[in-house]
Amino acid sequence: MKVLVAVKRVIDPNVKVRVKADQSGVETANVKMAMNPFDEIGVEEAIRMREAGKATEIVAVSIGPQTVQETIRTALAMGADRGLHVATDLDIQPLAAAKLLKAVIDKEQPQVVILGKQAVDNDNAQTGQMLAGLLGWSQATFASKIALGDGTAEITREVDGGMETVQVKLPVVVTTDLRLNEPRYASLPNIMKAKKKPIEETTPAALGVDAAPRLKLLKVVEPPKRQAGVKLASVAELVDKLKNEAKVI
Repeated sequence: MKVLVAVKRVIDPNVKVRVKADQSGVETANVKMAMNPFDEIGVEEAIRMREAGKATEIVAVSIGPQTVQETIRTALAMGADRGLHVATDLDIQPLAAAKLLKAVIDKEQPQVVILGKQAVDNDNAQTGQMLAGLLGWSQATFASKIALGDGTAEITREVDGGMETVQVKLPVVVTTDLRLNEPRYASLPNIMKAKKKPIEETTPAALGVDAAPRLKLLKVVEPPKRQAGVKLASVAELVDKLKNEAKVI
């Protein structure tokens, strides 16, 4: 069984994000980049499927400029077998990403597709659901446990009220949540081996997909600074402040 994992290059989650002076976006020049943490979880889960004898091949796919090949190499160093780079300098929005991934999936024919539940740069949490809709496949979002069976998968999902366990037919699109696993670190030997693993390159045009942005970003601003809290001596004082200062009651 082939597993396809989508990975995205984002600003390292440990780096403080800065808004550009012209408010056209966030600053990415000379900023440390990394694989989206939820995608790391997806790569790790695919590797565990192969270690359990459920998967035979893992393909890591990323969309973006030439620099995303570094993210693909990270997935290869973790244990993916080969990479696929959809090369474009366009701002890829969720629907375009889903269409491009569908074109790749039509070619690769995997049985399981894994994506992070969201990317930490824009937090849209849309691509996985859109992809499943375009493919007409089963989907299981926010997965915290995956058990593959014979033609089916039993998946435990994070929902507002707790946990939900569903059984879906393969092929399936899965989006990962934090509790699914703890990603491994790539060892030095595997990092060296990853340099020799193949990365196939294609383009949106070659895949027959129009990836042009459909949404226009008008402005990015930092949230206003919050005022410091105060300690109150009594409930009466709290009620007074809510009534006369905050004017919420």
